[in-house]
Amino acid sequence: MADRLFVQQVDAQLRFEQSWADIQRYLLSILDVAGLDPVAAEELTVIPGAEEVLALLELRLQALSGAWDVIVVDCAPTAETLRLLALPEALGWYMHRVLPVERRVIKALRPVLSRAAGVPMPGDTVFDALERLHAELEEVRALLSGPDASVRIVLTPENVVLAEARRAYTTLSLFGYRVDGVVANRIFPAEGADDWRAGWVMAQDEVLERVAESFAGLPIRRSAYRPREPVGVEALTALAREVYDEDDPLAAAKGRGPFRISSGEHGAVLRLSLPLVSRAEVDLARNGDDLVVTVGSYRRLITLPSGLARYRIAGARVEQGELQVRFVEDPVDETGR
Repeated sequence: MADRLFVQQVDAQLRFEQSWADIQRYLLSILDVAGLDPVAAEELTVIPGAEEVLALLELRLQALSGAWDVIVVDCAPTAETLRLLALPEALGWYMHRVLPVERRVIKALRPVLSRAAGVPMPGDTVFDALERLHAELEEVRALLSGPDASVRIVLTPENVVLAEARRAYTTLSLFGYRVDGVVANRIFPAEGADDWRAGWVMAQDEVLERVAESFAGLPIRRSAYRPREPVGVEALTALAREVYDEDDPLAAAKGRGPFRISSGEHGAVLRLSLPLVSRAEVDLARNGDDLVVTVGSYRRLITLPSGLARYRIAGARVEQGELQVRFVEDPVDETGR
């Protein structure tokens, strides 16, 4: 597109066919036994949203290639993006705890189950495909939550949009993704405003004040509402100069990540950034080696390091936008209590 600037639109269908083919063939064999029409069966074996998930695998390939200084991902709307980013960790719980047992049981009982149920049981190729898909998605998660990656929230100064952005900020932090800034887009210019536009300017100013309060500590940049859509390198360059001025828009994120563990003389403290929530909004539970953190409708299972899993939780609090869980050296029993 320009000097050292390349743009790629991911072929999600191709990635879907490459990563889902073995699993889809097995599902089609089951539906074939059930007598379902082949066209309808193929539609049923495509999981809604799977193409977007598998498109993330292209990001992994590009990052591993080493061909780029910086990769910018234009994400889907907030709710969809949060579901995508939470998927690898949720799938990991199934892969580590359920799949190994299920695989052993089916392998031992496949002849009996196939005769009794009248449908084919999954073979090693299906399980291998699931494990391969999980490994690749886990690499994507590690890449996006690592120290070299960050998320930039873009919003318009409207109350509903701000509420969604606040939830996104909390949820991204819950799953370990670093937010490095906010861009407030489509701001009405105050100069020469008629009565109608002046009303919008006042309303947006009120929301922008709450934006500053909600994302205190993060750089907040502004972009004026333009008379036409900025299309092309020249228009986008002008937009970038307005938003970032002399700053480097691709500068690495500063500060600590949203998740860390500090050791002390008698135990350790697990710290997880949870901005914009109170202690009453956080539910905390221990399940064996997993720490289960729930905020609203989102839940994260944090597998504790082996050195920490042996200790019991002595207390927890939310302080200045951070969940702090204190562990003490008293060993837990075999059930994890």
